[in-house]
Amino acid sequence: MEVAFKILAVILAGVAAYFLWQGNADGAFVAAVLGAVSFFLSVRFQVKERLRLREAERQEQEEAEIDQEFEDDIDEADEVSEIEPPALNEMPAREQLDNRSRTTDNESKI
Repeated sequence: MEVAFKILAVILAGVAAYFLWQGNADGAFVAAVLGAVSFFLSVRFQVKERLRLREAERQEQEEAEIDQEFEDDIDEADEVSEIEPPALNEMPAREQLDNRSRTTDNESKI
């Protein structure tokens, strides 16, 4: 489609030149305008095709990234954790902070 509009633009430019040579300014103007429109339509089809290809590449890349993240998550889940669970006599951090703030509050009242 793009090539057809480019060929039509060249033909219409030739027709416009012929009309101008014959002294028919109105015919030359109409042919030149139609040639310009044909040229810009060819550019439009070219840009549209490029955008379609770029969008397809972007979607493929996103799918590959999602697949890679999924595989990484599976690999991480399979690995043995090196972090030791807390011992029974350890208190969670929140309780430690609560106990410290209570101690300082009690000390300030004395």
